[in-house]
Amino acid sequence: MSFLNKKEDNRESEQVEKKPATIFGKAKAALINAVDQNDDGSLDMNDITLFADNMGSAAKKAASAAKVNAIQGGEQFGSWLEQAKKDKDLKSLRPIFEEDLDSPGFAMSKMIRVAEMDKKHADSEVCNGSVGFWSEHKGFPVLNIYTDKADLFGLTYYPDRNSEIYYVDPFDRDRYVALDGYFHYLKVARVNELQRIAQDLGAKHFRVTYKEYLKSEYEKHHNGGLKGGQKTLKASEIAGAERSISEKQSTTIEIAAEMECLGHDPVEPKLVYFQKDDSIKNLIRLRMSDNTVKHQKFTLFCSQSSGIKENDAAKIDAALASMKYSLKASVTAKAQNEAKRCFEYEIDF
Repeated sequence: MSFLNKKEDNRESEQVEKKPATIFGKAKAALINAVDQNDDGSLDMNDITLFADNMGSAAKKAASAAKVNAIQGGEQFGSWLEQAKKDKDLKSLRPIFEEDLDSPGFAMSKMIRVAEMDKKHADSEVCNGSVGFWSEHKGFPVLNIYTDKADLFGLTYYPDRNSEIYYVDPFDRDRYVALDGYFHYLKVARVNELQRIAQDLGAKHFRVTYKEYLKSEYEKHHNGGLKGGQKTLKASEIAGAERSISEKQSTTIEIAAEMECLGHDPVEPKLVYFQKDDSIKNLIRLRMSDNTVKHQKFTLFCSQSSGIKENDAAKIDAALASMKYSLKASVTAKAQNEAKRCFEYEIDF
């Protein structure tokens, strides 16, 4: 190896040795500057003591801050969890408060239930001070009213407040009738109105006959006789059966109201249950005109002035079943019977 090459190798070796020393020196200087607590440019026991004290203080502050954040975070989470539970209860329990009754968007349901507050509503904080709640059964909305809050709704309960399920009077939105006696109530109310009409129009005599048509025996036998496998009746046999059944067919009849009066000049009556009945409206028009009417007799079908139609009755029965509430007879059966009933109205002037 030449002297020149040996010299170059020694120079590279010196550079290698200087690099770690320089790096260590810079690191040492940085460490001293960082830890030098008394600014004397050197690292001694005083610096270490001061450093330890400061680090302890910082650690304590960090720990304290972490504890506060944890508590605050826990409280915030607890508050959120509580609010979430309240929101869930409001959505599922659907309480109603007295101030809600004056809201423009508040509307009564056709069917209501008057009962004591149940346990799940009584145990929920969101229901404190409530006067009732909404529920839905098979798509049928029901307003549940607490017994001790029933007066706040401004309703009339017929015949009293001792029933549980009520349905709205078809012509008086503030009157609710016990569902068990609903159709009987309507019968009496309509008979009373027919009596008032006769009196207002100055009738000398009127009679209201309540009829219920029995199911045709012919319809049962005739439909049954046409089933597969049974004898097909001849035309003469069918005609004979029709005559026989026609003789047997009958109706239940009840004189609902009858009265003899002195008569007087007519006063136009105010209609409620028969306000849409053309026969009654025509009677009033004729009586109030110069064309003197002496006698009128016509039939008024109950289904036309009933508050519950058959399709509504089926929905009500489904809702009652969902509520686990039973009646002596289904609303559907009562509505079907109502469709077979009529008033025969006879009036003399």
